[in-house]
Amino acid sequence: MIAGVIFDMDGLMFDTEPIWTRTWEPALATVGREYPHGLANAVRGTSGKSMEAVLSRFVPGADVTRVRETAYALVHEELRKGAPKKPGLNELLAYLAEQGVPMGVASSSALEVIEMNLANGGVREYFGKLFSGAGMAHPKPEPDIFLDTAQAMGIEPANTLVLEDSLSGVRAGVAGGFVTVMVPDLVAPDDFAREHAACICNDLLEVRDLLASGKLG
Repeated sequence: MIAGVIFDMDGLMFDTEPIWTRTWEPALATVGREYPHGLANAVRGTSGKSMEAVLSRFVPGADVTRVRETAYALVHEELRKGAPKKPGLNELLAYLAEQGVPMGVASSSALEVIEMNLANGGVREYFGKLFSGAGMAHPKPEPDIFLDTAQAMGIEPANTLVLEDSLSGVRAGVAGGFVTVMVPDLVAPDDFAREHAACICNDLLEVRDLLASGKLG
């Protein structure tokens, strides 16, 4: 039985990934580098040092800390205008609230960005604990952020649903022993996700329907 739900944010609750995608080119330009094909997909779902490690593979020798900080600033500025909610978010949140299921957020974005998106989207009231992986020593795909969130919520991983759109997030949820569901956004499921995720859903409405029917958890 599902005792709590932990949501990722970017690409899962809000349609923010296109903003990140178009941010990398101007961020790289600040260090005199061009955008390399495939970077946006490779870096999706990462943060902090893990993001810098991916950047270093794609733009070796560049000041990746400056690139990351510039990208964060550009994205933050765009998100002030608000980001569209993903299909089914309102319906899933309302259903979980009706069932008395506690909800938390574990995102690679900075905490102030998480707060801003939730407030702009009018959904802050649904969430208790908010965790950011931006400054974590071991961000996704390590499970630390999900484990910390579950502990703060007072729920066990085996009874906790993790909702993710990224491959690194799916790996983190599975590694932590969570009931992990992938709702793909811009990246299709890989072999690991197809084998280890509890299921792969088209949208958050499908997640709600599976929970309501007792087919999930």
